[in-house]
Amino acid sequence: MTEFKLPDIGEGIVECEVVEWRIQEGDVIEEDQPVVEVMTDKALVEITAPEAGRVTRLHVPKGEIAKVHAPLFAYEAESGEAGASAPASEARESEPRADEPSPSAAEAGARPAKAATAAAKDFILPDLGEGIVECEVVEWRIAEGDMLEEDQPVVDVMTDKAMMEITAPEAGQVTRLHVAKGEIAKVHAPLFAYAPADAEPEGEPETAEREASAPAASSQPAPQAAATEASSGTVARETSGQGPHGRIPASPAVRRLLREHGLRLGEVPGSGKQGRVLKEDVQAYLARGGTAGAEAPAAAESPAEPARASAPASAPGEVRVEPMRGIRAAMARKMVASASTIPHFQYGEELDVTELLALRERLKPEAQARDARLTLMPFFMKAMALSIRDFPILNSRLNEAGDEIHYLPSCNIGMAVDGKAGLMVPNVKGVERLSLLEIAGEIQRLTQDAREGRVASADLQEGTISISNIGALGGTYAAPIINAPEVAIVAIGKTQWLPRFDADDNVVKRAIMTVTWAGDHRLIDGGTIARFCNAWKGYLEAPETMLLHLG
Repeated sequence: MTEFKLPDIGEGIVECEVVEWRIQEGDVIEEDQPVVEVMTDKALVEITAPEAGRVTRLHVPKGEIAKVHAPLFAYEAESGEAGASAPASEARESEPRADEPSPSAAEAGARPAKAATAAAKDFILPDLGEGIVECEVVEWRIAEGDMLEEDQPVVDVMTDKAMMEITAPEAGQVTRLHVAKGEIAKVHAPLFAYAPADAEPEGEPETAEREASAPAASSQPAPQAAATEASSGTVARETSGQGPHGRIPASPAVRRLLREHGLRLGEVPGSGKQGRVLKEDVQAYLARGGTAGAEAPAAAESPAEPARASAPASAPGEVRVEPMRGIRAAMARKMVASASTIPHFQYGEELDVTELLALRERLKPEAQARDARLTLMPFFMKAMALSIRDFPILNSRLNEAGDEIHYLPSCNIGMAVDGKAGLMVPNVKGVERLSLLEIAGEIQRLTQDAREGRVASADLQEGTISISNIGALGGTYAAPIINAPEVAIVAIGKTQWLPRFDADDNVVKRAIMTVTWAGDHRLIDGGTIARFCNAWKGYLEAPETMLLHLG
């Protein structure tokens, strides 16, 4: 039995009222058949059946409230129903009645060999992390019909925190991918279906053996004719743009996309099964400037090449629409919340890192011998952890009520990385306890994971203060936004060789780096961050002084 969960039916809509059920328990339904009308606070929406089957239960009575992502009705899929009745029906077929002649070998061979298929089961998307209810399918590693092995990677998904790899629970054969690439998959909802390798085949072996023993030549005409009929019927349905219930099939997400752009469903030619309008069809229609009607006949003449394939990738003056999802969307929400709820103030300073650069050059061969890449970042982090011992307010956070300051026991320093999945801020845990080589190793690991979009959730959580190395890309100044609930962040600019006066008033060449701090003015004032920055600056301008404080 499969639970149909109420899908997203509009931005910000979390519930709706069941206005009218079009089905009853026990009814047989077909794919895309209208099953229920629901009323949101914006419009009346029609929900359709995702596949053929038999209704077993209606979870929400007429007039009651249905929740988005909660079960709406239950049904037995047509494939499961056919499988359950296969043994009895085929047993009857294998025994001819007294008043009926025995079937010929050709007729026996013409029967579909469904008896050898195994019952498919759905793989349910598991919990991916605390608070995560959905994810985006980034890349399928499998296709329908592929054979699976246990623990084989099957799909990459993107949550609002990290890229994750989903593996196969057991060996088997893929029968269906429920969620297309680029679409949203829900936690605890079916992700793909497969037939386990050790599953018992449906139907009676004797029937399958008899059908397999039929001469190949005699069994060819019937399947070929059936395939021809099915092919012509499919083309007719796809080009007609009407499903079996006199309506154009489309998912709620596609209908919502059409409403957002002021389009009618009938304006967009569908390339899916039975003329289903896909998201790609809408995007291609928009890319063509809304003139798809003239191209529809061409698509009908060549169904193997949908109309969207012939649309130009871009044209002057067009607006390209791209959904913002995953980590990028989560970062956007987080930055808006931080900028709008935290009173930021900025503090800038210059660092003379001439001696630090010289020290790093002396230490690089030793680090390379230990397979560590020694950049300036380990020095920045270690100096920051030492400075925080004297200014613990920089390693604190404010509680939600805003009436308590929580001083954190460990200094977990985050670093902003422009990774494959977008901006990520993984953090090095317990910097105060690590050596420079250990910090360098953690930085190298986190940077590599972020650039591949595979940072673990634990590496993104529990950060206490952050560094944004904008100078790595060439920036000199920046005004960073605090990575809430942290209370401070520093943006490091690029190093420039500039003229400066020495103690004897001689002009000398020095390596100058600009830094800009952003602080939470609810906890930190200008004097505190200035004194903290001076302590941090002292360690970096005279790096040998850090030796006095290392445990």
